[in-house]
Amino acid sequence: MSNFVPGIELSRAFYHEVVAPLLPRVPHSAALIGPGSEVLAFDTARSADHDWGPRVLLFTEAADAAEVEAKVVAGLPERFRDLPTVFGYHGEVRPGVRVTEPAAWLTGMLGFDPRAGMSLLDWLSVPWQRLAEVTSGEVFHDGLGALEAARAALRWYPQDVWRYVLACQWRRIAEEEPFPGRCGEVGDELGSAVEGARLAREVMRLALLLRRRYPPYAKWLGSALARLPGSTELGECLGTAVAARSWRDREEGLAGAYARVAALQNRVGLAERLDEGVRGFFDRPFRVIGGDRFAEALMASVSDPVIKGLPAAGCVDQLSDSTDLLMSPGRARAAAAAALGLTPE
Repeated sequence: MSNFVPGIELSRAFYHEVVAPLLPRVPHSAALIGPGSEVLAFDTARSADHDWGPRVLLFTEAADAAEVEAKVVAGLPERFRDLPTVFGYHGEVRPGVRVTEPAAWLTGMLGFDPRAGMSLLDWLSVPWQRLAEVTSGEVFHDGLGALEAARAALRWYPQDVWRYVLACQWRRIAEEEPFPGRCGEVGDELGSAVEGARLAREVMRLALLLRRRYPPYAKWLGSALARLPGSTELGECLGTAVAARSWRDREEGLAGAYARVAALQNRVGLAERLDEGVRGFFDRPFRVIGGDRFAEALMASVSDPVIKGLPAAGCVDQLSDSTDLLMSPGRARAAAAAALGLTPE
């Protein structure tokens, strides 16, 4: 494990030293993007125990794909940096070079080709994980001029879409923020802990969205938050909330986290500045931030009438946690369209 080389570094070297010399006059693009912890730079030595090896995603014109793949596969050495170049990946043993064409790959990942422009439904139906997978990683060569154009189109939400997604994230907090206290008040510390953890997750996602980061799926959510500049105190508050043994300590941790993301929203400046302090939940003895205040302020700043008229349900990640749904572009698109009343093109 001490000899571990991060996947991006390994694949960059594999492309430049092995793959590129096999294609001296072939127009192509090459990258490490898409699924894989190495794409998001969360890989460690543990990652190398399965689905691991020197990988390059090679893009060519559709008419050239079969010929290019045959040429590359025939020219690969058996090993690179003491790793096999043919290995098991997602249940299939195959070379670490996959050849495809840009439109087909992008449509398979997202459900559409973003280079043709993006509709509101496009933005709201693609999971954050997929957006992160396409915009992260590294493009080693873009001879086709396709990858950087696609990645630029997906880099971040348009302003009003961003406001809407943030508003719906605040709404998710508002829906449950008094519940840890209410559960604890009746002696249900287990229920309070579950609610506290749910709210901690929503705050983590909100913090990432406010800093223009697509939240990754659950395994890497805490790692992504820890990489945000200035996130130490927020992480400490959330750690207190999740580790608390009593609802009052849990509430204390959450209150500190709420105040910090409220301050972050005020600094971002997408909506009217609001009081960042927690307050009582009506006349009950529970402290909340009043997430609906921030949701309403964000929606008041939206100028697009279509977005302004959407229900407060949000993007597909805010609609469902089902991996089977989120990783199927067709299902994700259908679910978002149905929930939001948007007509698929």
